[in-house]
Amino acid sequence: MAGHSRRAWRLGAIFAVTMMTGMGATALSPAAANQAIPDQYPASLLYSYPVEVIPGVWSAIGQTGPGTYENAGHNNNLSFIVTGEGVVVVNGSAAYLLAKALHEEIRKITDQPVVLVINENGQGHAMLGNSYWAEQGVPILAHEDAAAEFHHTEAQILQGMKEYNKERAEGTFIQGPTETFSDKKVIDLGRFHIEVLHLGPAHSPGDISVWLPEQKLVIAGDMAFHERMPPIFAETDTAGWVETWENEFEPLGALYVIPGHGHPTNMDQVRLYTHDYLVYLRGKIREHIDGGGDLASAYYVDQSPYARLDTFDELATKNAGRVFEQMEFE
Repeated sequence: MAGHSRRAWRLGAIFAVTMMTGMGATALSPAAANQAIPDQYPASLLYSYPVEVIPGVWSAIGQTGPGTYENAGHNNNLSFIVTGEGVVVVNGSAAYLLAKALHEEIRKITDQPVVLVINENGQGHAMLGNSYWAEQGVPILAHEDAAAEFHHTEAQILQGMKEYNKERAEGTFIQGPTETFSDKKVIDLGRFHIEVLHLGPAHSPGDISVWLPEQKLVIAGDMAFHERMPPIFAETDTAGWVETWENEFEPLGALYVIPGHGHPTNMDQVRLYTHDYLVYLRGKIREHIDGGGDLASAYYVDQSPYARLDTFDELATKNAGRVFEQMEFE
């Protein structure tokens, strides 16, 4: 892979994924971000090196599994926009050294400085790498709810990352965003008009999407998942997520979607693996509740149509239980 053109690999990888048409499809590119592949880029702490999705927009695709020592916590997508007047990075990453590794790859692509980091939410793999970027003097932007969530959980998620990342956690310290916003932040830089949007309730507090209306590309953050099952947390508002998707996210009209997890693709694909999964699971839980079912048996409602998604074994029963707890009193 190292001797291949990144641009040629990028075209093959994206179109192989974009042309998938069903839940049973397995025709991914040879370098699919499968949770069974421990590390696709051994020369770096990054799980995979950045590929150009459209001209000027790059993404290093994370492993579609949990954060581990082998992937150095790179289990989400670390994207960046080369604007002509500076680089905008989307996601601080999971650790100081991981952010440094991303920066090293950016420097191979352009001599433009990183001028802004955007955190897609308040989770560890979005914010713990802020420590590196702050040392470089780069401003860090997040939604106000994501900043509050990170502040509430920062010590716990830092400790958790240190436990799995061991010496790869070196240098990481707690650093929240340096700037927050409430609804929308517009950035005009170089040849890009960038809209940082909080569209409504989604996967976690303060989830944002980065919308490039002129290019019809959205860096969706955890609004959208691809190739892996979305985790549902205690604080995840699944009804609100579906509503936000239908009323705000999909009406953007994106032609290209870089999801929070999984390869770049199109709206049809992320709808299948995110919106449609949420609607399906909520429907199954509603049938279960209406039939007098309890929490203990709710864990085992049928989710077999999604069994081929990465992280199914880790998440399916937990997701069902959390949706039951939400819907029991809806």
